[in-house]
Amino acid sequence: MKLEIGGIHYNAAPFNGWYMGTEIGARNLADENRYNMLKKVASLLGLDTTKNASLWKDKAIVELNVAVLHSYREAGVTIVDHHTAAHQFKQFEKQEEKADRKLTGDWTWLIPPVSPAATHIFHKHYDNTIVKPNYFYQDKPYHGTEKA
Repeated sequence: MKLEIGGIHYNAAPFNGWYMGTEIGARNLADENRYNMLKKVASLLGLDTTKNASLWKDKAIVELNVAVLHSYREAGVTIVDHHTAAHQFKQFEKQEEKADRKLTGDWTWLIPPVSPAATHIFHKHYDNTIVKPNYFYQDKPYHGTEKA
């Protein structure tokens, strides 16, 4: 990520982020193009994977996310679940409105990958105007043209 401020590009600026449980359970572990663990989890749970209508993928992805949250809790490491994160974002929205600041955001990044319709975010429109200063994707400085 590069930081752009006043037209100056800082290619090695520090960047801090955090993981939400679903990024690990629903994306990293469940995505077909990543670890692709849903069928294995479903099998261990004894779910019928022969019919999509059994909703085995839904059941497996929820249990996988429960396991991720449990493992972090057992290790004494804090991680947020997607419902708590959505609630925190709602509080942020209220603070920004109270301060009369415009809120922007990419809806596709704001909704969680599990149960998005169960959050207030799913039912709202967000202005996706890109504002600066901001962080932007950049080519990997050590490889030339590959995206980070």
